Formats: sequence, structure tokens, C-alpha cells
Amino acid sequence: MAQPSQPAQDQTRFDVAEFIDARPIGRREILLLFVCASVLFIDGFDMYFFGKILPAIAEGLNAEPAEMRDVIFWTYVGMAVGAFTMPPLADRIGRRPVLALCAFGFGALSIAGAFAQTVTQMAVLRGISGIFFSAMLPIGLSLLSEMTPKRKRAFFMALALIFFSTGSAASGVVAAWLLDLYGWQIGFWVGGVLGFIAVPLLWLVPESLAFRVSRNPKDPKIATTIRKLDASQPIYGGEAFYLGDIKPRLAGEAKAGPLTLLRPPYLLQTLILWCACFLALGNIAMLANWLPTFFQEMGGIPIQEFAILAMISFAGGAAGTLTMGFLLDRLNPYWLITAFFLIDAAALYAMGILPFGTGAFLIAMIAWQYTQIGGQTGINTLATLGYPPEIRSSGIGWAGGWGRIAGIIIPAWAGSKALEMALGLETVMGLIALPALAVAVLVFLLGVANGGKIGAHSRAPEPEPVPAE
Repeated sequence: MAQPSQPAQDQTRFDVAEFIDARPIGRREILLLFVCASVLFIDGFDMYFFGKILPAIAEGLNAEPAEMRDVIFWTYVGMAVGAFTMPPLADRIGRRPVLALCAFGFGALSIAGAFAQTVTQMAVLRGISGIFFSAMLPIGLSLLSEMTPKRKRAFFMALALIFFSTGSAASGVVAAWLLDLYGWQIGFWVGGVLGFIAVPLLWLVPESLAFRVSRNPKDPKIATTIRKLDASQPIYGGEAFYLGDIKPRLAGEAKAGPLTLLRPPYLLQTLILWCACFLALGNIAMLANWLPTFFQEMGGIPIQEFAILAMISFAGGAAGTLTMGFLLDRLNPYWLITAFFLIDAAALYAMGILPFGTGAFLIAMIAWQYTQIGGQTGINTLATLGYPPEIRSSGIGWAGGWGRIAGIIIPAWAGSKALEMALGLETVMGLIALPALAVAVLVFLLGVANGGKIGAHSRAPEPEPVPAE
């Protein structure tokens, strides 16, 4: 329990970071985990369902699979716009309201997608919806990390990210079992309903205390939230709330904005994370949108058969996420993430040369999911915990934004180009393995720069004074 201290001027200083870190894991923390995990489930479902039923959607719109590149392109344009705009908005007005806006907007536009009649209509709807669902992961992780005790923070984030993988598995259920019964529209209906369900769930949890303190230490809602979390906590009124060693803002001091990411001491970390996310998320986007199609067109494997193995390999993704969350605080996180991406590259190449459906292929597929999802969990954790609350959503959101830009360039161009050039499956999978190797190198270099510690520079930046008028 955080104990307020009584300095001069009869004003009580109250360390909110100590209060959060000292709390036991109880029903409120579990509820927060559930709500944030639900938000990530929606994000994972939407990212993966479209690619898994892409040929069926194309057939329903009287188009060839290669023609769907426009839909993929505009989806990732929207996701990039959302990644660069929504997280800074969450750093300004709060995590909860922006998450609710994103969930509602995505839900409405997803249902509208079920009524699309042409590729152009689908591209417009998916592009606009991308603005909303792309921000769910960075803002959701920010809310969860800021309200979870430090000793369980990385593990809770890993548990929440498992729901991202669960969303992928749920999209596999749609592809394997519901597609023939209800048609390609079923994915859009499920995604839309899930978005609407998330809105009331968000009002079951409080706004981030770290956010409130970083924006306005005198906000009366801080004391109200603390009393709700712990009625026994002594709150007398007039407390000066602060976060650990971060000094409260003085009158006339400017608040840190997203451009702080490009200033010392964050500049090098930011640039490396941007490059790593560009390659890692670009690869994920390529695989999410084109992998079933590659195996169907280049290997003659039906979508339903591939979807079944993809669901089985989901266990690998869940295990990789849990492993990463458990080991991040116990081993050098950078070397751990580097090892994951090296194995990721080897598994991807192996999937291109091993016979489909064999035990060896399934092992390679599970290893790919284990290391891809586990490795991305590690990168998300680096981006989330590597920045202070004032720029946390912007930090992870903008890193993800470069990944969304990669999701525009790589799937829209390279995916359809691979089909047009009639490249062999072994060649395609070998090329897809190269970005994973590059990510391993980048994370290793970041570890050297940060001395092997997450958040080596995560203390809030000193704000620049506002010039006197």
C-alpha cells in the first residue's frame, strides 16, 4: 500500500506508481486483463480472417484473388493512418474513450462490409475500418500495462496478447467450418458484433491512473479511482499525485508530445523499433493475407485443409506468447527476442520445402507460430515499457504504424507479384524468411544500445518551458 508523505506546506505527496505496484492481483486486475484481452481478440480476428477467406471473398465479388490487392492496400493505408493518429489522441484524452470509439467504428464498418458488392466498395470500407481497429492493440496494451503491478506487467501483457492469437484461431474456425454454411459475409458479421460488445466492456474498468497523473496531477478523478480500487487507502484531499521519480509538472510547463520520440534519449530506440516493426509486422501482414493463397495456388492445397493446420498451430502461438511473457523478466530480453526471430526464419523456410500435411511440416508450422507470435509479443513489450506514460500510446502506436505501412507495401505489391511471376513455394517462403533474420539483428543491436534492459530511458522527459508572452 502506498503511504502518503507529509512535506512542507501541508500538502500530501502520493506515489501512484507505488500504489499500483503494491496492489495484490485481485478481481479488478483480472477484469482489466479480460477487457483488454477482449480488445486484442477483436484486433487479431480482423487481421487474420480476411486473408484466410480471401479467395472466397474474391469469388463472391466476381473477382480474381490477385485483384484483391487493392482491398489489402487500402486496408493498410487506413491502419497506418489510425496507428499514427489514434494513439496520440489516447495520450491526450484517455485510453478508454479512444478504445470505445475504435471498437464502435470498427464494428459498424465491419457489418457494412458484409453488404459490399464490388472490390472498390470493399476497399473503401476496409480502408476506413482500418483507421479504427489498428489502434486497439497499442492503446489496449498501454491501459493494461499502466494499471498492472510491475511484477506481473510483462506476464499480463503476454496473456492479453494470447487473445490476439485466439482471434486468429477464431478466424480459422470461420474459414474451416462456417464459410460453406453462411458464405464469405460471416467473417464481417462476427467481427462487427464483437466490436459492439467491446464498447460496454470498456466501461467496467477505470481510466489509466498513470495517464491521469501525467496529464493533470490535480485531477480529482485520480483520488476517486484510488478509493474505488482500495477503500482502505488514506486519501485526505489535496494530495500531490506523482509517478515514482517523475516530478510533477509545474505551471507553465509544456506537456510532452509524440515528437518527443525523436529526441534524446529516445531517438535511437525509436528508430530501431520502427525498423523492426516495419519488417516484423510487414511479414505478418504478408503471411496473414497471402499464405493460404500461396499454398492453394502454388501447392494445390485447399483453403479448408490449410485452415485446419493453422488452427492446430495456434497452440504454438499461444505457447510462444506465454514463454515470452514468463522469460522477459528472467533473461536478457533482447537476446531472447533475437533467438525467437532466428528460429522464425528457419521455420518459414522449412515450410516451403517440407511436404504439406506431414509431421515435419506441422512441427515447422507450430515453430513458426511459436516464434512469430512470441517474438512480436517481445517487440510489443519493448515498445510499451520503453516509454513513459505521456508518450506510451504514441510510442507503441507509431512503431506499429510503420508496421502498417509495411503492410501496405509488402502484401499489396509482393503478394500479388509472387502470384503473377509464378514463383515456386520454396522460393517464396525463402524470401519471406529474410525479414525475420533482419529483425533478429535489429533487436540484438537495440539490446547492445540499451544495456540489455527494457525501458532504460523510460523516465518521463523533462518538458520544455512554454515561452513567456
